[in-house]
Amino acid sequence: MINILDKTFVPFISKEEIETRITELAASISRDYKDSCPVFLVVLNGAFLFASELVKRIPLSCEITFIRVSSYSKTESTGEVKEIIGIDKNLANRDIIIIEDIVDTGLTMSQLISKVWEKSPKSVEVATLLHKPESLKTPIELRYTGFKIGNKFVVGYGLDYDEIGRNLDSIYALE
Repeated sequence: MINILDKTFVPFISKEEIETRITELAASISRDYKDSCPVFLVVLNGAFLFASELVKRIPLSCEITFIRVSSYSKTESTGEVKEIIGIDKNLANRDIIIIEDIVDTGLTMSQLISKVWEKSPKSVEVATLLHKPESLKTPIELRYTGFKIGNKFVVGYGLDYDEIGRNLDSIYALE
């Protein structure tokens, strides 16, 4: 168990499980984009660890860029997406893979996908470490999913509770 601020978290997904799954996702992406030079659009802050480990395992020519959005306050989604750092790269006629830490309600990702399509890409796909299908409020297609989880609040491996816990090498669930 670990304590972060006023909450207690218990082990949920181990470092080894995460690393194995990231290797599998990287292999799938590498096969699917073997004839392309994809652009990885990393959603900050949460996806930085997942993105780093994922792209290190992809032996393709690629580009990496970042966007920062916020839709959480403490342990709850606000339902409102606030863009902090926008897309500043030309994405026209490019294969885009959005890398996200977690998709729960789908609202943030849905809005982000729409924003990316405004840039006239060739394709847009999503790679997420975690997905909470029970929490979806809008339908969303996720091509690359690390783990499907229940409606739990989790920290670690980039995910935070009030900005704390991102540096944990495993994922912990709220007790």
